[in-house]
Amino acid sequence: MKLALDPYMFRGTPLLELPRLVADLGYEWIELSPRDDFIPFFNHPRVNDSTVAAFKKELAAAGVGVSSVLPLFKWSGPDEDDRQAAVRYWKRAIEITAALGVDTMNSEFNGRPELAARSEAQFWRSLEELLPVFERDGIKLALEPHPDDFEEDGKAAVDLIRGINSPLVTFLYCAPHTFHMGNDAKGIIDYAGDLLTNIHVADSFDHTGSSGLRYIVNPPGSTVRVHQHLDIGQGEVDFDELFACLAAAGFNGTVTTCVFAWEERARESSTFMRDKITELMTKQGMQL
Repeated sequence: MKLALDPYMFRGTPLLELPRLVADLGYEWIELSPRDDFIPFFNHPRVNDSTVAAFKKELAAAGVGVSSVLPLFKWSGPDEDDRQAAVRYWKRAIEITAALGVDTMNSEFNGRPELAARSEAQFWRSLEELLPVFERDGIKLALEPHPDDFEEDGKAAVDLIRGINSPLVTFLYCAPHTFHMGNDAKGIIDYAGDLLTNIHVADSFDHTGSSGLRYIVNPPGSTVRVHQHLDIGQGEVDFDELFACLAAAGFNGTVTTCVFAWEERARESSTFMRDKITELMTKQGMQL
């Protein structure tokens, strides 16, 4: 099992200094999420081969590995030009991941919930082009339903991944999305079974609480999705239940700290999360 840090709150740290920072925070693994100098949100990667090689050297020097690379592209977007561009961006991101010697990528379904059928069709079209590339390079892909994707429900997302019918494509459970996925951690984890390979850990509030008045959005009826990525204990996710379910399922994948809410105390948040996750795992007899 791996415990990784998503260093998004440290994205101002130069890329080549990131491995040493992560090691100083007590982590042995990085989940590389979007950065402007690496793979930006929804745009073509910005890093060249020489920088990839230099980054790989710094990782080795710091004793830190990359558990996964996490790009976000509009590969299920209803606009065909956007989809074709996203496929090009994906291909370069896969090249970068292979050059780093990393065997896993994470991402989201993307698309639009109000155009779910069109978005899903675009998703399958993109997969037809990209699955052979993943297979060529032996890279696995863990997918998560995200609030405002064409698929947001946890169990429905598992069904969708089953339908891909590839041993390389698995399911990622993101704890701060619990209340958007159906608020059923045990049910989703049990339903996913061996498809569950990655966990994102951060806390969030139940936006459906107080008869839907936990958050008041104006104008009424707006279709915005609200969630947070907080330190454990600052929201309403039941982490004792979550880790008990993971232990019962024999989970042996990657657990990633992905708090985004506290850039002003990013170091303290990251070390707190490291210690708290380790405590929760130890309580359930899970070992890194």
